[in-house]
Amino acid sequence: MTTKEIRRIKIKQRVRKHISGTSTRPRLTVFRSNKQIYAQVIDDLAGKTLAAASSLGITEKAPKKEIASRVGELIAQKSKEAGIEVVVFDRNGYLYHGRVKELADAARKGGLKF
Repeated sequence: MTTKEIRRIKIKQRVRKHISGTSTRPRLTVFRSNKQIYAQVIDDLAGKTLAAASSLGITEKAPKKEIASRVGELIAQKSKEAGIEVVVFDRNGYLYHGRVKELADAARKGGLKF
């Protein structure tokens, strides 16, 4: 592991001590790789994923920020279909900047509250 990955994991563990998803207010978590971005709405008490969206299904060429924004809209839409309106945002140790911020803003615009 690189020092960057270790740093992210330490931040993730520190944040996860305080953030947990419940059935009334699940956790919206983001995973970002070099090529893709993934979002999941998770109920930690039941240990279930309630909704998920990723950039794997998006085939059109676009900048990574735009794709992250589309994934944010997708996760908001799927969450609404599952009856979820309020979530806790878990940035998963990443800085709230760039693709993570775009995804969060698009999810807010799609109707999720956090």
